[in-house]
Amino acid sequence: MLALLCYAIATILNVVRYGYPTTLRLTVCVTLIVLIFTVQFAVSAPAARFWSMRRRVCVLCLQALLTYLPLIWYGVTWGSMHGPLAATALLTLPPRVAWSLFIPVVGSIPVYAAIAGEGAFQVGYLIISGVLCSIVIYGLSRLTDLVHEVHAQREEMAKMAVVRERLRVARDLHDLLGYSLSAIALKGELVHRLISIRPEDAREETADLLRVARQALADVRLVSSGYRDMSLRDEAESAAAILSAADIQAEVDIACGRLHPVVDTVLATALREGVTNMLRHSKAQRCSISATVEEDSVLLSLVNDGAQHHRPLAPDGPASSGLDNLRQRFTEIGGRLTTELREDGRFHLEAYAPTRPRTMDDQAHDSGPRADEKVAA
Repeated sequence: MLALLCYAIATILNVVRYGYPTTLRLTVCVTLIVLIFTVQFAVSAPAARFWSMRRRVCVLCLQALLTYLPLIWYGVTWGSMHGPLAATALLTLPPRVAWSLFIPVVGSIPVYAAIAGEGAFQVGYLIISGVLCSIVIYGLSRLTDLVHEVHAQREEMAKMAVVRERLRVARDLHDLLGYSLSAIALKGELVHRLISIRPEDAREETADLLRVARQALADVRLVSSGYRDMSLRDEAESAAAILSAADIQAEVDIACGRLHPVVDTVLATALREGVTNMLRHSKAQRCSISATVEEDSVLLSLVNDGAQHHRPLAPDGPASSGLDNLRQRFTEIGGRLTTELREDGRFHLEAYAPTRPRTMDDQAHDSGPRADEKVAA
């Protein structure tokens, strides 16, 4: 806006200095300049990029009339107005057409000045002023467009960040609390059965229940600050205790040594989800949990019987959402997760993870492996 105002004032000063205008001529000059730069301001606005081609051509023709007709009355003193017209052509027409018109528009008034007998100094001045004016107006207009685009992109990125954070909170709440709440419910039932026949055992289970409840409360607080690191070995020990309380015979063999924190957390999450689903959806009596290193990957295996009692996992059901969360986590680090009910009636959950998680650059070049779930009712 300020640049357009400066060019408008410069044109008026040229007419006053070299045209010796009367009051009428000066009034008409100011009116025409206001009209031209009003059109120019509308063309330079970001909203003009969404105009139809017919509207753009009509505006360009209107500005051409306002640029060339006053030459009849004001002569060469009006000559600097071909710069805004060239800028409008660049802003309204397709690039190939616009740049092919740019040279004729910029050179039209210098040619007129040469024919009118003006000297080389004046002709050169008109050429330079036309090119400079058009490039400045075009550049500032495009810069304004870019600024608006940047602000729009930042707003869109902010919205995406909010959505990602909501998804993270939902996923973490599911992964962290599903296991804890299942354990609390299981131990609560166990305390209810033991309190009348074995009070001492009931007291021990109550203390354990309180510990799980406190851990669940701590997990909820951690969700707001980010996902906490988890240990596969610690989760395996906790799972063995929970399964024992549920009268499920568990064999645990974690022989993978020290793992990368990200891999350790993802595998621990998979074990927690698998145990949670086992407690909720099966009548398992035996279960085996193992983790081994195979070359550059870690295999976590969770196998249990009683799978004939598994409920079908609907695509939109809560159990499926937990497995989908896990698949997403493993995909992000370059691993995969499979679940399958095999012919022997045992339910197998197998999770493969690289010993070193994949980086963001690797994710950009490879979408990562993904396994389909095979679950039978």
